[in-house]
Amino acid sequence: MPRSVFITGTDTGIGKTRTSVALLRALTARGIRAVGMKPVASGCEWQDGHWSNEDARALIAASTPPPAYALCNPYALRDAVAPHLAAAGEGVSVALPPVQAAYAALAASGDCVVVEGAGGWAVPLGPQLMQADLPRALRLPVILVVGLRLGCISHALLSARAIRADGCELLGWIGNAIDPQQPLQADNVATLRERLDAPCLGLLPYGLDSDTGAALDAAVAALTPPA
Repeated sequence: MPRSVFITGTDTGIGKTRTSVALLRALTARGIRAVGMKPVASGCEWQDGHWSNEDARALIAASTPPPAYALCNPYALRDAVAPHLAAAGEGVSVALPPVQAAYAALAASGDCVVVEGAGGWAVPLGPQLMQADLPRALRLPVILVVGLRLGCISHALLSARAIRADGCELLGWIGNAIDPQQPLQADNVATLRERLDAPCLGLLPYGLDSDTGAALDAAVAALTPPA
């Protein structure tokens, strides 16, 4: 059976959703029923009688089968600020049981679940809850999305160290080109391959997403080990 996975990133705005959507499409193209999940999303607009997040909607559109919004995104927080601050501002307490229940329902509807985190790795979700508690509770390996821009090497190495220090399995990393002007991008990627003690599972080019599936063959293989 395919493995489900938790997608985190070196920062906010570095392409976790783009990568998650590309991975969902790559899995679907190989006949795997892959479903996306965004447990906690801050930054929503009111649509169809509920708060709705753009990233969660993108995951739903790329899922097979598309899940109900409430299962994909159990915590839809209005303000586009750090999740624990958005939740506190609304009087909401983010907790594991609703996330676990939604994940179980999604896992029952498909072959694997691609769970996208919020922001970077060390994000507080509540007074006693950190983002690392999600993949630990769901027992998911982690893929780190590295936003390829100036400073990405330090961010990636620190994130990888923190993921392992928090007791999670780092399955690998995916580079996402977000700065077309990044100097020495190929050299940066080479350094990441050398210094990150985890395999590179794909490199997504800058620009349109018309054909990103083939770039994630290694990620798909990591999630679909041979029987």
